[in-house]
Amino acid sequence: HGMPIYNAPLRDQRFVLFELLDTTSELKSLPAFADVDADILNAVLEEGARFASQVVHPLNVVGDKQGCRYEGDGVVSTPTGFKEAYRQYVDGGWPSLSSDPAYGGQGLPIILNNSIYEMLNSAGQSWLMYAGLSHGAYACIREHGNEAQKALYLPKIVSGEWTGTMCLTEPHCGTDLGILRSKAEPNADGSYDVTGTKIFISAGEHDMAENIIHLVLARLPDAPAGTKGISLFIVPKFVPNADGSVGPRNGIKAGSIEHKMGIHGNSTCVMNLDNAKGWLIGEPNRGLNAMFVMMNEARLGVGMQSLGLAEAAYQNAVAYARDRLQSRSATGAKRPDKVADPIIVHPDVRRMLLTAKAYVEGGRALTSWVAQQIDRELNHPDATVRAESAELVALLTPVVKAFITDNAFDANVMMQQVFGGHGFIEEWGMSQYVRDARINMIYEGTNGIQALDLLARKVLADNGAKLQKFGAIVRDFAMANGSDPAMQEFIAPLADLGEKLGKLTMELAGKAMQNPDEVGAAAVPYLRVVGHLVYGYFWARMARVALDKQGSGDSFYSTKLQTARFYFARLLPETAWQIRAARSGADVLMAMDEAAF
Repeated sequence: HGMPIYNAPLRDQRFVLFELLDTTSELKSLPAFADVDADILNAVLEEGARFASQVVHPLNVVGDKQGCRYEGDGVVSTPTGFKEAYRQYVDGGWPSLSSDPAYGGQGLPIILNNSIYEMLNSAGQSWLMYAGLSHGAYACIREHGNEAQKALYLPKIVSGEWTGTMCLTEPHCGTDLGILRSKAEPNADGSYDVTGTKIFISAGEHDMAENIIHLVLARLPDAPAGTKGISLFIVPKFVPNADGSVGPRNGIKAGSIEHKMGIHGNSTCVMNLDNAKGWLIGEPNRGLNAMFVMMNEARLGVGMQSLGLAEAAYQNAVAYARDRLQSRSATGAKRPDKVADPIIVHPDVRRMLLTAKAYVEGGRALTSWVAQQIDRELNHPDATVRAESAELVALLTPVVKAFITDNAFDANVMMQQVFGGHGFIEEWGMSQYVRDARINMIYEGTNGIQALDLLARKVLADNGAKLQKFGAIVRDFAMANGSDPAMQEFIAPLADLGEKLGKLTMELAGKAMQNPDEVGAAAVPYLRVVGHLVYGYFWARMARVALDKQGSGDSFYSTKLQTARFYFARLLPETAWQIRAARSGADVLMAMDEAAF
């Protein structure tokens, strides 16, 4: 065997974009994309597939084995080949794909960028992170920067010549940013001197781009306590000159890099700021608000990271299961010419492969749909549509982040299991998919925090208004298809789950008024239930398309239907025990004395 394989899943991506989501006619309703046709989308997808599989994929194992090196005095070197691949990425115009033409972007839709990112994450999550964080910095500066800041920074970030980071976490505070201590002192020239220590900064220092633009949260001298007193600053590694060339080295430096379980090819840095020159972005003491543009983009990006890893792990496990001979099928030899049957004949191996397949294809449909909503939110001529899309994206962001990363980690462990003993041996490559996927459940807010965000902020805070918006989409689909006998096996469980989720939400709203701990106690199982409603909806929609097209004779559609049946039969029923767990109350968790643990 050689290194792990990866082939871009273009057939399924096209199915989602063109057959499920009708992207071509959707884009015609968004003036910015009126001339983006299927030919353009397909050409970019094919080129992206080539770049991911030929340029990035061969570096994935290299990055894992070598890792990054801290050379001292703030200098970090990346694994062999990373720089060169990044240079090709910039030369190919990839960083600018979905950015604003006003700053040198190509102005293509987010839904396309999203599909490219999926492939690049399959090929090498660690490598893509250097570029991926820059897109968040772009979005944040574009939304909250002043004209001078946009003119100075955006063209260089859009082109990929400069990369970006976000510096939030400090040694004593992760998600609880209200207690952060970094300080910003104003200077006479309108700049600030920023001092403090940031940890876990992905891509915080590297040798791949000529400049790195850090977005740093810090407190002004007169700032109120807590999250209401945090401001956001642009702190470049090199202070740019007015003409956009790099000037003097700034006082922000990597003090060390972390030694991690996975994503070894990405530098995770401790960043020391010592009177580093920074410029306020957005309003004083409103930094968290500005940073959330980047945080939300990152949360969606993390969902894509896990989706990409699970697709890659799945491809390798399928290839192994077809090849590996062990035991005979219980129903009689399937390959009598061989000493044993390939393990793909065994029901439990199929359970594992189908779990990964169903979770990957469900996640691909969901994330593409969310990307479509983002395109609407940013570009639709009708303000009502823009607002509705924004609400749906806000509701589903924690689902994309937590549900996909949890599912993908489980799937990766199963794909490692398919390899038996070889799955535990480094040279087969499955261990890396498991280790790399593990971080995605932790950073950008742990999945427990995502679940709290979903239940407390996105559902209970507006009395379920956003949830009801999504519920209405599901109900409309169920109504339209409920009378079709061929759709019954999908519509009945979907409608049933929608009803149960409504009841559960009402019950938890009531309990939360009596005891606020009820929210934290129920949040994680609650997110699993919402996640399955969302996947169930997309699987029912995919089944609808497949039923309509199965007469074409293309086996793709019968496979899609069989995967949908597996999802409804074997994965969706998890909701029964998750609903029971969510209803079990806070007491079973909180009654025990701390000392008793």
